[in-house]
Amino acid sequence: MIRHVVLMKFKEGASESRLVDLENGLLALPERIPEIKSYEFGLDVVRSERSYDFALVSSFNDLESLKYYQTHPEHLKIVEIIKEICDNIVAVDYTC
Repeated sequence: MIRHVVLMKFKEGASESRLVDLENGLLALPERIPEIKSYEFGLDVVRSERSYDFALVSSFNDLESLKYYQTHPEHLKIVEIIKEICDNIVAVDYTC
């Protein structure tokens, strides 16, 4: 099993409507990409100086499934939103 973790720091003034677009787009991905085994995400609630604004945690059976997800056209649409609204994005992928 591969766990995929993404943390996002939003740009100052990122529009609320684009954040809604991000969440709606992410909600739709598990239906469209069966390789996704688990998928959860949400806004940071602590809001500390070191916090990122948004986290995504997903699981895949293997590295091949993760790579398929990362290049899937539906995922790439969401990546464009992320690039538009984020100042910084970090990720880690590990076996579990």
